[in-house]
This record gives sequence, C-alpha cells and structure tokens, in this order.
Amino acid sequence: MEGKCLEQNSSPIDIVITWVDGSDPQFISKKNSYCKQEKRYAIPGAHHTRFASSNEIKYCVLSILRFAPFVRNVFIVTDGQNPNIEEAVAKYFPSRASSIRIVDHKEIFRGYEKYLPTFNSRTIESMIWRIPGLSENFVYFNDDLFLVRPIKPTDWFVNNKPVLRGKWVSAPILRSLWNSIRIFVKRHILVAKHYEVRPSFHLGQWNSAKLAGYRTKYFANSHTPHAVSVKPVGEFLNNNNNLLENNIRFKFRNYQQFNFVSLSNHLQLKLGNLNIAKPDLVYLKPHNRKNGYIENKLQLCQNSSEYKFLCIQSLELCSKSNQQKLFAWMDKLLELETPTR
Repeated sequence: MEGKCLEQNSSPIDIVITWVDGSDPQFISKKNSYCKQEKRYAIPGAHHTRFASSNEIKYCVLSILRFAPFVRNVFIVTDGQNPNIEEAVAKYFPSRASSIRIVDHKEIFRGYEKYLPTFNSRTIESMIWRIPGLSENFVYFNDDLFLVRPIKPTDWFVNNKPVLRGKWVSAPILRSLWNSIRIFVKRHILVAKHYEVRPSFHLGQWNSAKLAGYRTKYFANSHTPHAVSVKPVGEFLNNNNNLLENNIRFKFRNYQQFNFVSLSNHLQLKLGNLNIAKPDLVYLKPHNRKNGYIENKLQLCQNSSEYKFLCIQSLELCSKSNQQKLFAWMDKLLELETPTR
C-alpha cells in the first residue's frame, strides 16, 4: 500500500522554514529603528516574543531529516543571519549537508526590495513561493514545529495535491465588526490615532478566504506544517500584484493582512482539492503551566500514533529546567548521541 501511495506523487518535496534570531544586536537595532517613533501599544506585532529563538531550529531541521528522509531540500529563510546548524547536520546526517540552504530575504523580495527590511512573518510568508529552485510542492514550517514520528510523502501530498489540515468554521463576522468599532472609537473618540487591533491568527485566514471568494465560512488551519503547491497561489499573486504589495507593505504584523497558507488552502479548495485531514498535532505552550503539563503532552506524542507533529510555542518564556527537559526529550526521540545545544 505504501509503495502505491509513493507513486501517487511525482514531484519532489522541499521544506521551507522561516527563522529569526531576535537576540542578535544588529537585528534589535534595525527593528527598534522602525518602532522608535511609535508607542509600543500601537505595534502589536512588534512584541519581542515574536522574534525569540531558543535553538528550536536545530531540532526542527534534525526532526525533518530523521523522520522525512524523502525531503529533497530544506530552505531556511532569514534576514542576513545564520542559524549555525551545519555542525549538527554534519554530525548526525552527513550525507544531507548539501540539502540545507540559507535563503536571504533579498532573494525572495527581488523586485520588491523597497519593502525591506521587514519584521513581519505574514509579509515574509507571502514571498516564500519565490525561493529560487524551490520545488512545485513544498511544506512550510515555523521553527517551533517538529516531526515526532516517521512521515510519508502522502501525509503532505496526494496525487501531487496538498493535504489541507483543518476544518470548516463560520465566518467571524461579529468579531470583524467589533474590531471596526474598536478602531473607530480609539482613533476618533479617544484620539489614539495610531491604535491597531491585534493581528488575529483566524482573522488573517478569513481575509484569505474572502480573496478566494468565500463569504460565509472559511477553512481554519492550525499550527501544523503546511503543504503548498506553488502554481495556483503563485499565479494568483502574480495576477493580483496590488494585493501582494498591499500585504507586504507592513513592517510588522497587521490585522488587515491575509495569511499566505490560508490563501493557498482556499484556492486549492476552489480547484476541487478534497485532500482534507486532521491536524495530527500536539500543541504545547509550556510557560506558566501546572506540574505535569509538559510530561502529559510529551507522552501524547510518544504513545499516540495519530500525532505526527509537535508545536512548542514561546519556549523562551519557560524556565531553563523545562527547556532542558524538552530538549532532552527531543535528543532521545531523534536518537542523538549527545545534546546539540
């Protein structure tokens, strides 16, 4: 059965990971130069936790090489930085060293350099399909996502069409209306002219659904690796360059933006793609949790074969001991001889 499934996909599969080291002094200086004229509350997407890195990127990449060996290339998209994972890859997967490539923002923003630098994940995501040499079928990761067991190509693509992980939900009409009211009151009555509402994860998806022609519902995805085919979404953005430029003009995340992955998903659904699956995800946010929370989540990953993916959010906020606990578990899971930190 597995051999038959593998034959259903003829295109290679690449991985794209977006990454930033928010503790880099040059990055901090650059970011601060774009928000020093604004009060912090006016830039919801500028909070430091959005740019924090606790060495998750090494485990993200090593988990891909361990559990998805069919992946052709891993592209790490960043802004003049280097995650320094070469040593770990050379040690544990020496034959895959040439498969890892660092992609600078300047490469994917070629022709749109006026929008750089950017500190906006939605802006960056909107351009990852332009990576030179990227396969038609690719999977998009954030650096806080990890594979926890072996993956087949058909977990991400069936008959060269992306597997869409999520579910249909009702359009957030009331929430959108409430945001409009808040903005009006803050800006025009309370005279907070720079006020912005929080750039909601789900409203970004709703913005995408509307672009694809949906009016009463949208397909909500969660924090899993996202399968994308370049051609449909690339053609849409090339043919609607004004929408693309409007989306990438924001230096920090903004509630008006659409979500690139969600746009891809909704365009796939319009084309009749019926490859819909559950997230198969364990979501772990370890900061300020009760005793046993982390252990229970990790046990789910280890003992429940239905879960393929793990997302660990805001790792930098939890205690060093809990960080060490999570990394030690990953070392064991990935069969690493010694810690890679």
